[in-house]
Amino acid sequence: MRVGCRVEKPMTVMKQVSALDHHAVRLQRRRWRTLVWLYGPPEKARHQAQRLWDVRMWQAPLWVGAEQETSVSPCLPASKARTRLGAEHQLVVLDASGSQGLDPDALGALAGTVSAGGLLVIITPSRWGEQPDPDYARFADYPWRWASLSAHYLKRLALQLTGESTIVRWEVDGHLTLPKLAIRESRAAPFDDTDCLTADQARAVNALVKLKRRRPLVITADRGRGKSAALGIACARLLKKSITQLVVTAPRLSSVESLFARVVALCPEGQRLSHARFELPNGSSLCFLPPDALNEQVHQAALGGSGSYLLVDEAAAIPAALLAQWLVAFPRIAFATTVHGYEGSGRGFALRFREVLNSKAPQWRELALEAPIRWSAGDPLEATIQTLLLLNAPLPEAQLPESHAGTECQTVSIALAQAQLAKQPECLAKLFGLLVQSHYRTTPSDLRQLLDGPGTAIRTIIASKEPQAVLVTREEGDFNAALAEQVARGERRPQGHLLAQSLAAHSGSREALTSRWRRVARIATHPERRREGLGRWLLEDDIADASQQGVALYGATFGAEASLLRFWLALGFVPVRLGITREAATGEYAIMVARALTSEGQAVLTSLHDSFAASLITLLAFELATLPAPIVALLLPSLPRLPLSSTDTQAVEDVAYGHRDPALARTSLQALAREASHWLLGQEVQIAHQQLIAWAFQNQPLAKAHGESVRLIRRATQQIIEQRTLFPSSSGG
Repeated sequence: MRVGCRVEKPMTVMKQVSALDHHAVRLQRRRWRTLVWLYGPPEKARHQAQRLWDVRMWQAPLWVGAEQETSVSPCLPASKARTRLGAEHQLVVLDASGSQGLDPDALGALAGTVSAGGLLVIITPSRWGEQPDPDYARFADYPWRWASLSAHYLKRLALQLTGESTIVRWEVDGHLTLPKLAIRESRAAPFDDTDCLTADQARAVNALVKLKRRRPLVITADRGRGKSAALGIACARLLKKSITQLVVTAPRLSSVESLFARVVALCPEGQRLSHARFELPNGSSLCFLPPDALNEQVHQAALGGSGSYLLVDEAAAIPAALLAQWLVAFPRIAFATTVHGYEGSGRGFALRFREVLNSKAPQWRELALEAPIRWSAGDPLEATIQTLLLLNAPLPEAQLPESHAGTECQTVSIALAQAQLAKQPECLAKLFGLLVQSHYRTTPSDLRQLLDGPGTAIRTIIASKEPQAVLVTREEGDFNAALAEQVARGERRPQGHLLAQSLAAHSGSREALTSRWRRVARIATHPERRREGLGRWLLEDDIADASQQGVALYGATFGAEASLLRFWLALGFVPVRLGITREAATGEYAIMVARALTSEGQAVLTSLHDSFAASLITLLAFELATLPAPIVALLLPSLPRLPLSSTDTQAVEDVAYGHRDPALARTSLQALAREASHWLLGQEVQIAHQQLIAWAFQNQPLAKAHGESVRLIRRATQQIIEQRTLFPSSSGG
């Protein structure tokens, strides 16, 4: 409850510092925190912040900025802010006025480390937002210079802080404005668990320890609710029950550090053998695996199966398709995620993953942690950070076609300039809400990229003034020949141009860099309006626009997932590159697709596609041996189309209906699989086709016993041959 502000008359800096110190004491009584905006000439502002630093012995104070610009210690560069996750600081000073500027992701990460009664001080220049700061250099793609970029994002932050009545505003050589504090009204619910700090956390621990087979648990929470600690407490109790092996995964090891810390504290008889492994004398063990390594072991059947446990932390930062595979492999599994996090959105996770859970594990349970642990409900800092960084960006209202029956509902596709979007805060929030719910990882920096990224363009579909879908693209390529040569030889790596540079570096295509590209960075549709063609509409409009502007090639890169790849192929895009290792955070192979818009672009695309096709078969036998067969089935049509010869036809029939060893007819079975990829119908035959692909191209046995594997190959070959008779043009030599 907001009850107004108190503006102190100009006073000495030490009196202001003393007033701030007393304000922190009042915050401590309510177990709240707040943001202090300190603005003015940088050197003077740092001097004032240092006075606050020295006023008392703060618990674990932290200064974030350039080490050479302050004498305060400890001083941490903003790029290492994530290393403080799990830590607690009573005072954090984030210097955004100097040579480092403001890192939005650092702000989001550090806000959650401020403990009750603590202050988060942000130092900015006097006229903040009138020009970009040095942190813009991180996304100033070649040939743009950061100082020439727009600063819509910083201006938005400055305007919000100016109008925010729950923060402390502290002007160098000026006024100190302290907000009045509301009376804390919340009361903690009673519970009986000495290891837990809230009733919510105790319920979560109890549910985790009592995980049932094929009844997954989904835990959602805002930051500071003790989600990871609950996982740790549950792990300790399961280990003591002699559960042989517990596996935990998360986007990075640092995400589960607090989990391991709780296990170590509650199991003093155990031993932490490494950062990623803990064991008890009874033989029970806790092991962390990153998503890619976990997926690899699941595919090899080294993990999963009867009696196995898997706990997934920060599940929102992992693609739903990967989570679905683990859901099948592990009979006891729990997913935990942050709802409004600085990376990943629990809301998006819930929307996308709910369908998977309903189909594969309809008895799944959901549990929400609502009571904060590090601070109390109504905390001013939490609300401020969510507003500044749009962590709780609203999802627009779905304008369903049937809801406008008999009325006039104008639905249009429009391009939005960044400057135009910056002046429409409500529209901006809704567009960002669409992006958050559709993508497995959306960070505060993405909002800055949207507003100020060079070469960034936005297109949206609006119905009754509500955004229903959004497309974000970036310009790439158009390098001169000399620079393209240096990049292709690995001598230069200009910033940005993800798709064009990757194709040049890995495919040797200089033309991929000298051509103009438009790359899809994000595309999102309202969850209630998917499968209505809105994404296709956006892309077709934008492709037409790109073509009129002389762009040669239109492309996208994404994690190889069957339904997503099928979407792009249906729009006329062709594969041009496939990563040969799984992405560590997603467990998926990255794939690049492109579509030519000019004759010049077509020549480049033909060369890139031919190179991709020429290398595909050998990659499948080695580096891509674990690429999912449904993906391979979609890629095989990229190979030159060759009808089965009479020799091949005889060979596959001998395998199917005779006793010929499939290994001695592998090339003929590969030819059959290639041909069948153009005409297969029916789900049962598609499964047979994928089985044949996995064996013939990737040397994956279809069963543990050799004889059973051969039987399955024969059966799959029979099904494909029988389907082939429906396509007379495909049979014969």
